[in-house]
Amino acid sequence: MIQPVSHDVFHDLDGDTLHEECGVFGILGHPDAATLTALGLHALQHRGQEAAGIVSFDGKQFHTEKHMGLVGDHYTNPATLAKLPGPMAIGHTRYSTTGEVALRNVQPLFAELEVGGIAVAHNGNFTNGLTLRRQLIAGGAICQSTSDTEVVLHLIARSRYTNTTDRFIDAIRQMEGGYSMLALTRTKLIAARDPTGIRPLVMGELDGKPIFCSETCALDIIGAKYVRDVENGEIIICEIQPDGSIEIDSRKSPTAQPERLCLFEYVYFARPDSVVGGRSVYVARKNMGVNLAQEAPVEGDVVVPVPDGGTPAALGYAQESGIPFEYGIIRNHYVGRTFIEPTQQIRAFGVKLKHSANRAMIEGKRVILVDDSIVRGTTSLKIVQMIRDAGAKEVHLRVASPMIFYPDFYGIDTPDAEKLLANQYDGVDAMCRYIGADSLAFLSINGLYRAVGGEDRNPARPQFTDHYFTGDYPTRLLDKHGEAMGRKVSVMASNG
Repeated sequence: MIQPVSHDVFHDLDGDTLHEECGVFGILGHPDAATLTALGLHALQHRGQEAAGIVSFDGKQFHTEKHMGLVGDHYTNPATLAKLPGPMAIGHTRYSTTGEVALRNVQPLFAELEVGGIAVAHNGNFTNGLTLRRQLIAGGAICQSTSDTEVVLHLIARSRYTNTTDRFIDAIRQMEGGYSMLALTRTKLIAARDPTGIRPLVMGELDGKPIFCSETCALDIIGAKYVRDVENGEIIICEIQPDGSIEIDSRKSPTAQPERLCLFEYVYFARPDSVVGGRSVYVARKNMGVNLAQEAPVEGDVVVPVPDGGTPAALGYAQESGIPFEYGIIRNHYVGRTFIEPTQQIRAFGVKLKHSANRAMIEGKRVILVDDSIVRGTTSLKIVQMIRDAGAKEVHLRVASPMIFYPDFYGIDTPDAEKLLANQYDGVDAMCRYIGADSLAFLSINGLYRAVGGEDRNPARPQFTDHYFTGDYPTRLLDKHGEAMGRKVSVMASNG
């Protein structure tokens, strides 16, 4: 068993969370394509805050704008959007899980091929991307980024098919893992989702024009209509015809499996106002709190969410338990990742730069803290101490998801297994002592399944992707098992 780290040591609080790789958005045939794409990416900002990119096509040439930082930092500038003319565009907002943080890795990636230009962007991760990259480089390919999206471009370029649609399908069917991908050609917007349906992708329309995006909240922000989810293993090709009409074709993967959406979309990643897999994320999270109150009741005076992720679950817990809900922690929405950069003195403030205790709701009370998940536990430790410092009589921590034991390889940036709190301590009691709470409890896997899908987990054929809790990976992990995951990709450093 790993011994607990001293509470006096500064903890990297930004490392004590899960990060999604990105969000994607694309639209075909609309005169305001780039502006609508920027708005869609703004709605998907929670899926990645490191960088954003948009590629458009004006009928003659492709235009690209890529920037480090937030969507609103760049794409609210009319001059930037003016550089993205044309009635078709795709965009991407990124948090890196493969490849370092550099401008050359910002998607969409573009290449000029024999069949014409093509831009691609994806959400998720390819579990055979490094294996294929190594094979391509051995065959003479030149890779200029460390993003596994570039592998798809190489496969498209090397395909023997004569048109871009068939080349794209040929390439994407060689990829394994969890992904949603968009591609833009001179006349087409193509959308693809992995055969297991791990990563979400929805189809919408605005003024009769097709849209694809990671979540329904990106449709809502532009007033678009939700049409349907892209099915697992499905590839949808939307093409502008010479008369300006748009034809839509669908191809199904012969290797498609029963859909297994990522449970963490419901626990953490998706915006609460989104509908994922036909289910309201907000309702699912509230149900998690209801089930948690049934499974792990405790006497208390107030139920306090750890903002913002724990709020819907805390509401459910409060309603089920009859204990009042209060905002006992106030979040500072104007603090980004940069606060941990400056000095050790600033770092010492730790979690208080992002959260502050609302003493009036906490002092002298038995507080039930509700959070959505615990990764390494360092943030939980700081928050529990902050609540005690505000005068709480007792602090009981309730977590609206099961313990995380296993890393992810489908686009979630998780720590190594040995750094996960559940693997560092022998049981819940030991974890509770490390965190400093009076009690600690997690939602059961069946409690989570019932909250999202209404029934217990089927161990013979799980309804969702849940390997981070169970170790049951839905696909083979070629890069990991072939040891390609740990191989260094040598590329020149970038100032981007």
